[in-house]
Amino acid sequence: MEGRYGLWTSGRSWPTDATAIADAAAEIEALGYGSIWIGGSPPDDLALPEAVLAATTRLAVGTSIVDIWRSDPAALSASVARLRRAHPGRFYLGLGMGHAPSTEAIGHEYVRPLSKLRGFLEELPDVLASERLLAALGPKALDLASTAAAGALPYLVPPQHTADARRILGPDKLLIPEQKIFLGTDPAVARAAGRQGTAIYLGLPNYTKNLLRYGLTEADFAGEGSDRWVDTLVAWGSDDSVRTHVEEHFKAGANHVALQVLSADPAPHLPLPEIRAAAGVFLAE
Repeated sequence: MEGRYGLWTSGRSWPTDATAIADAAAEIEALGYGSIWIGGSPPDDLALPEAVLAATTRLAVGTSIVDIWRSDPAALSASVARLRRAHPGRFYLGLGMGHAPSTEAIGHEYVRPLSKLRGFLEELPDVLASERLLAALGPKALDLASTAAAGALPYLVPPQHTADARRILGPDKLLIPEQKIFLGTDPAVARAAGRQGTAIYLGLPNYTKNLLRYGLTEADFAGEGSDRWVDTLVAWGSDDSVRTHVEEHFKAGANHVALQVLSADPAPHLPLPEIRAAAGVFLAE
């Protein structure tokens, strides 16, 4: 994929109208981003990634992630093959183990998730290792990404995790961490946007347990999350300070960073004004 910066976007934030999807994708490409990562668990038909690919010519597009507990491997394999034929070399299948609360909500026991992921990969023989990435956080998952995928897509991680991930993955695998950013220097406004963008993760133990390794404590997860919770996970402030924070991922070994651009507007939407502003900070020549 081109360049150093991509965008992480929630699948729920995209418009539903086909023309609006195409217009947004084309603008994001024209702004200079190198990739778009679509969060959530899209259906196995991969319709949204396909629409974004069809509206662009060079962007890499990936899922971040498909939840293995909610996916049918045969249907997913067929969709990946279709996208490969139509847009060779531009699609990455991001896969992940999900989380206990969401998995149990659909009637599955969340047991041995790493074994479940290994088994799921074995059911995708037609999906090339070079076109799949794993949402790996812990050492065992990162080790699996080093042998069974093109690399890793860590989510909700500080640069210290990126350094650990690079050590485990080795020098040749893709490492594309997601990083939330908010362009604004007012602490109250920035942290409010940060809490809005991170609140759901306070109840997901895979994330909180991982962050205990990087200086956070159980007290940081209480209520709406501490200031340290927000400041660890959201790069906010002046343009220079946000750039400096993101640069730490590259110093730690990232190949590419998926920027999740936060908005002060709480309504679910694709924050195109903020995405344009971030392009001015990160992509201006």
